[in-house]
Amino acid sequence: MSSTLFQKLLGAPFFRLPTAVRMLHSIRGHGKYAGRATITRGRNPIARLCATIAGLPRTAVDVPTTVEFHTDASGEIWQRDFGGFRMRSRLRDCGGQLGERMGPMQFRFALNVHDGAIWWQTVGVRLFGLVPLPASWFADVRCREREHEGRYEFLVEASMPLIGSLIRYEGWLEPA
Repeated sequence: MSSTLFQKLLGAPFFRLPTAVRMLHSIRGHGKYAGRATITRGRNPIARLCATIAGLPRTAVDVPTTVEFHTDASGEIWQRDFGGFRMRSRLRDCGGQLGERMGPMQFRFALNVHDGAIWWQTVGVRLFGLVPLPASWFADVRCREREHEGRYEFLVEASMPLIGSLIRYEGWLEPA
């Protein structure tokens, strides 16, 4: 049986992660998780415009959240639903880094395991897959995945120089 995307990218540290995190990233084929999330969009009008263009969800508190995972040999598709707002992304291996395509943006992340959590750190960004954007603009785009009280928990924060916070969303998920 071949490795899943996160097993491949993280190697041995993957197998030392807490159970809830390992289970979510061990899905093969199709899987579905459900939980709750709180989303906070930035207040700056330019930040709001950037979040809209990127297809990010609107501000909401404690909304029902589902994520459907479709995995195959070429990567994973994550279909998120935050209280009716859908957000889709495609993840794949980009030369040992995690590539995520979301709307017109294509991100590359370095993945690290620290204190039982997976940390995503932005190392590259392209617009429409063609136009490279300065990585320094996206240094404050990051994600943390961990287990808390037996459940998978996520935190995603994105802010940019001069315009501040674009979005912050956090919550928990369990197998549905």
